[in-house]
Amino acid sequence: MNSYLLFALVIIYLGLLFFVAYFAEKNRSSFWVNNPYVYALSLAVYCSAWTYYGSIGVAANQGLEYMAIYIGPVIIIPAWIYINSKIIRISRVNKISSIADFISLRYGNSRSLSALIALVCMFAIVPYISLQIKAISETFHLLTETENTTNIFYDSATYVVVIIALFSSYYGTKYVDASEKRLGIISAVAVESFLKIIFFIILGIFVVYGVFNGFEDIYAKAEKLPDFAAKNSFNGLEGGFNWFLMSMLSMSAIFLLPRQFHTAIIENRKEKHLKTAIWLFPLYLLIFNFFVFPIAWGGKILFFGEDVNPEFYSILIPQKFGNTVIAAMVFFGGLSACISMVIISSISLSIMLSNNLIIPYGWLDRFKISSDVDNTKTIVNIRKISIFLLIITGFIFYKYLMVGKSLFSIGLVSFVIIAQLAPSFFGAVFWRRGNYIGSVAGIIVGITICYLGLVLPSFSETFKQSAFYNSSFFHFFNIPYLSPIAQIFFWSVLVNALLFTLVSVNTVTSYRERNYAELYVDINDYIQNHENAYIWKGRANISDIRKILVRFLGQKKTEQALKIFNLKYKITGGSDTADSRFIKFSENLLSGRIGTASAKILIEGVTKEDKISLPEVLQILEESKENITLNKRLSEQSSQLLKLSDELQNANQNLIVKDKQKDDFLDSVAHELRTPLTAIRATSEILLDDDEMPQELKRDFLENIISESDRLSEIINDILYLDKLETGNIPLNIQSYNIIETFHKSVKPLLHLFEKRNLHHSEVNLLDDEIFEYDEPRMIQVFQNILGNALKFTNEQGMIQTKFQKQNEKLKISVFNTGKIIPPEDLDFIFEKFYQSKNQNLQKPAGSGLGLAICRQIMRAHGGDILVKNKEIGVTFEIFLPLRISSEDDTEIEKIPDENEVML
Repeated sequence: MNSYLLFALVIIYLGLLFFVAYFAEKNRSSFWVNNPYVYALSLAVYCSAWTYYGSIGVAANQGLEYMAIYIGPVIIIPAWIYINSKIIRISRVNKISSIADFISLRYGNSRSLSALIALVCMFAIVPYISLQIKAISETFHLLTETENTTNIFYDSATYVVVIIALFSSYYGTKYVDASEKRLGIISAVAVESFLKIIFFIILGIFVVYGVFNGFEDIYAKAEKLPDFAAKNSFNGLEGGFNWFLMSMLSMSAIFLLPRQFHTAIIENRKEKHLKTAIWLFPLYLLIFNFFVFPIAWGGKILFFGEDVNPEFYSILIPQKFGNTVIAAMVFFGGLSACISMVIISSISLSIMLSNNLIIPYGWLDRFKISSDVDNTKTIVNIRKISIFLLIITGFIFYKYLMVGKSLFSIGLVSFVIIAQLAPSFFGAVFWRRGNYIGSVAGIIVGITICYLGLVLPSFSETFKQSAFYNSSFFHFFNIPYLSPIAQIFFWSVLVNALLFTLVSVNTVTSYRERNYAELYVDINDYIQNHENAYIWKGRANISDIRKILVRFLGQKKTEQALKIFNLKYKITGGSDTADSRFIKFSENLLSGRIGTASAKILIEGVTKEDKISLPEVLQILEESKENITLNKRLSEQSSQLLKLSDELQNANQNLIVKDKQKDDFLDSVAHELRTPLTAIRATSEILLDDDEMPQELKRDFLENIISESDRLSEIINDILYLDKLETGNIPLNIQSYNIIETFHKSVKPLLHLFEKRNLHHSEVNLLDDEIFEYDEPRMIQVFQNILGNALKFTNEQGMIQTKFQKQNEKLKISVFNTGKIIPPEDLDFIFEKFYQSKNQNLQKPAGSGLGLAICRQIMRAHGGDILVKNKEIGVTFEIFLPLRISSEDDTEIEKIPDENEVML
């Protein structure tokens, strides 16, 4: 491919990333930007050039060893739901912006320890950045078939690196607060993670099914190679030890690599996103490695006997078959892997470089006298220059020191160096006794072992030939069956951890270390009230601290922050005395901008702190814990009392309503009973007073008395029946019946009334199975009441339609009738006893007025329900019956009524 064309495509690709970052920053609340999948994909920054190219080289040269780098994280990642949740909470409440701040804050917020950790990270990661630049440069020249010149000004890769450095400098410093979430960068990284796995899968399919005839074909041909058997086994127990130690190395790296800490902890917006990450990220790693072995063996078969670098089989294979498109895809997939690592690593290192080295050791005095605008500009410029210089340093490091080194070896050396933070890191989270002296001692000795055993032998032939390196002391620690990487990792971390433990238990822990030990180890107890658990005694004025805050936050933001603090702790007085809570709150405000150590130094400069003995610390912490527990209990009790108060208030309202309902019910009963009684009495008086009444008229009056007596009896019977239904005194005889046959029994006595009023009745049956469980006589009563109600209100030549269907695991029976709709204000009361619409302009129908109320109680007794809806030309009653009657009769209808329907 033409180098100018490829360079132009690279510029377009970087422009795409710029657009993604710009879109994400402008739409921070959009689901496409702020979701758990973007977070999980950003974690795939772990898959750098080492994964894209180096893994294939390792698989070709060393066999299954490459898998350990990915199996380790896959094994440990499910534990993130506990470990990373804890680390995220600690980082969030303390405004932590880097792994250096995280570890140093735990051990007394020491400036020297944070600087040491920052230096370790830079010594480990700058060569790792150069590894990415090496991959970009060499694959660029491989794809364009151009010479990789030592003159950087004639090398197109130089300009690609400069553009990446400028992009990283711009978007990596959008926020002066280093703990702020960089959604633009993270979204761009997530897009790159998606593209690089897609391109790698395309490559794998091309090799397996385009070049060869499937996996069986590859392995059948690979079996003929002389080293196939050795490369497809762990080489017994000795090889197993190597594999185990490499897995442990990668387990530590997934926590400790600055880019992983940054994406997993600092850029976590919601803790619940971890639930997606713990399955999606391991799945990503497994999918990525599915084709590594086939591509490696495919390359060995195709290039057997040729002198080619197996790390670049992924580009060499498509080039061999003239497929430039696949080769270009691989290049851009590798470019994505490299750019992601370079950007995130340079950002995290620049934060440590500025907050843990440059600012605390050179700029604090200048910040004290400058304005907030100047300070902000200075901090941002320091980070911009740091990012740019770190990337350019990595490029120079590659050009003049890394040309002959493999991607795999460089990456593993970086992993071993960064692993020296493991004892201090995990000790910070889980062990109270760990202290500053133990941490420093362990890290320094561990790094020394790494440099003597790995770094110097890799870059200096003179050192490898020296008497010291070949002395009996060195040979004493040599374990023959372990690889150099596994061996140095084993000894360095072992000695580091032993020193950390032994020194910590044999030296005095400062009160500040013990304070943070409690806050870290028991973060869940203090997360809601962490400022109260911060121990500080001395004299400090709020006005002095405010001046420091204004220098960095500005007047407006400082006042807003103080207002939030006062509201949080209900402070209303005008006192100028600062307490421990305000000290901690102020340090947190500054930490994101200048680091925890620098924040502590600035606040200490305007306060007078008294030393506290360790017993006092423990006593205060215990009291603080008791107070927090007590406050929690009081909050819970207050919540319970509030809940009980609401329940009592609701119960009181219900009693008032029920009392009113009782009064209304008694009034209704009295009215309903008085009407037939009045008619009977009036008719009887007429008969008594008029002896000469004609026989025919007397018969009419007597029939009226009998009719009203029957009506009176019906009302009394319905009242008694409804009361028994409500109290559950009428048992249901539940059996299996055919619902259609039951309905026909119900409708048969009413057919002559339909014909008499010229009503059209239709039936729609959508049931596959017509057998249900219910009390048939009660169901007949419901059908007849509903149909009778429809008869009363349907105009002549109108229509009544009954539909049977299953809905939401229930039988739904809809009875629709044309005619006048129910007034909307009556819908909530239509099933009440004796209810009659105030707007009804029809003559009051005959009957007790309890039919619909009885229907409701019968359906509730079945575990079902009934509701009513207005339609455009009529009314629909919907009857719901569960498919199986529960023994507790607790079935509920899963339906939300709208304003024209009532749920019962």
